[in-house]
Amino acid sequence: MPGVNAHKLTVTSMPRSICDLADDHASQIRVLQPLFRDFGTITKFHGQVTTIRCREDNALLKATLSTPGGGRVMIVDGGGSLERALFGDVLGSILIKNGWAGVLINGAVRDVEFLKTMPLAVRALAVCPMAPRKEGTGERDVMVSFAGVTISPGDWLYADENGVILSVAPID
Repeated sequence: MPGVNAHKLTVTSMPRSICDLADDHASQIRVLQPLFRDFGTITKFHGQVTTIRCREDNALLKATLSTPGGGRVMIVDGGGSLERALFGDVLGSILIKNGWAGVLINGAVRDVEFLKTMPLAVRALAVCPMAPRKEGTGERDVMVSFAGVTISPGDWLYADENGVILSVAPID
C-alpha cells in the first residue's frame, strides 16, 4: 500500500449529528436503510454526490476516483452484489489522494485490514475477497436506487454513526 500515509484527507466536519439534521429537516431528507458497515477510520462525512452504476466491474469507478474529488461523495450502485469487491486499498489510496470525502457502496469491499487503518470514509454492505472485473462497464452520473431511496447526481449525502441521509440541497 505505498503512498497511503503520504496523503491526508481533509473532511470538513459536520457541526451537528445526523439525528439533529433529520429532526430539523425531516421534510427534505431521505434516509437510507441501515444496511451499510464502516470500513475506514472516518465515520462522519458529507458532500455532494457523484454516482456510478457498475456490477462487479470497477474500471469506471477507478477512473472517476482518479479525478479531483473536491470533497464530493462517491455513491456506487453495485447492484448489491457480494460476489466481487468493488473497492479496496488501491482505490482507497486514490480516493484520499484526489480529495473525495468518502464512498458508499451498494456492494462489497476487500483489503479491509488496510482500509481500517486508512484516513477515509468507506461504507459498504460486506466483504468479499474476489477482485472486480476490469472491463469498463457501467454508467456515471445516473440515478440509482437502493436501500429504500433514489439517489441523483448532485444530491447531498450526510453520514455519521447514526446513519445516512440525503437531501436535494445542502442542509446545515
